[in-house]
Amino acid sequence: MGYRGKLKDPLNDNLFEAVLTLETIDDCYRFFEDICTVAELRALAQRLEVAKMLEANRTYGDIASITGASTATISRVKRCLNYGADGYKLVLKRLAAKQEGLEKPLDERERE
Repeated sequence: MGYRGKLKDPLNDNLFEAVLTLETIDDCYRFFEDICTVAELRALAQRLEVAKMLEANRTYGDIASITGASTATISRVKRCLNYGADGYKLVLKRLAAKQEGLEKPLDERERE
């Protein structure tokens, strides 16, 4: 079943297709440097780190002091983790599997 959320539209489809063409971290740096401001890119990276720390049950205080994120940002990320489209969870699971040397998390490999 495909994503059917409120963001689904042809312009976003084109953006995500473009992102899927990126093959290396250098490709990503080049593309995101052109498409985002430095502040936007830092905010995205910060939110991902906040999500990772929330999943590791770190406190708001720890997260704020380590990442520099405001409590409002931390709360927003937590709300997405609990009630969102599961995008953070999907990415964090895949990153963890990659760090463990697995191509995909076990539950995704079982579905194939």
